[in-house]
Amino acid sequence: MTVLTRRIGGAELEVIVADITTLGVDAIVNAANTSLLGGGGVDGAIHRAAGPELVAECSMLHGCKTGDAKITRGYRLKAAHVIHTVGPVWNGGTRGEDDLLASCYRRSLELCGKHKLISVAFPAISTGIYRFPAARAADIAVRTTIEGLALAPTLARVVFCCFSEPSARLHAEALSRHGGPCAD
Repeated sequence: MTVLTRRIGGAELEVIVADITTLGVDAIVNAANTSLLGGGGVDGAIHRAAGPELVAECSMLHGCKTGDAKITRGYRLKAAHVIHTVGPVWNGGTRGEDDLLASCYRRSLELCGKHKLISVAFPAISTGIYRFPAARAADIAVRTTIEGLALAPTLARVVFCCFSEPSARLHAEALSRHGGPCAD
């Protein structure tokens, strides 16, 4: 279900409520842990849907640092690629959590640019078991993505794929604050 769409430069930014593993985009972003070998939430769902080949490829990447991102094939997913990024665990906001979360989006966009991707879908990184405050995370996600679009000039579609309607409302509010006029 599409909640809101905005055109920013050459890209359409969209907030939807859906299962990210079902999207037919060039890449889906995985809210991964540092091992990249699967876990709970979005990470577990992506690994289950992609199949065991994803774990095999991830094991060759030797993990990922918080705030960084790495790319793999999508295997059994509709998405051709998975961009794995490690969001910060919320510790009260005094340990650089905002900057680390913003880095997740920037690094993912850099990979989109490097691989000349046309479309990407982001989950609400760090808002599950990592306990990042959802409204704050949505604002950082949208603002950083808009600021970082120049890193991926081939992107024509960016999806903020929310698992719940409350998360989608927060992303839509952030997109309304930071985005341009409604797309027709």
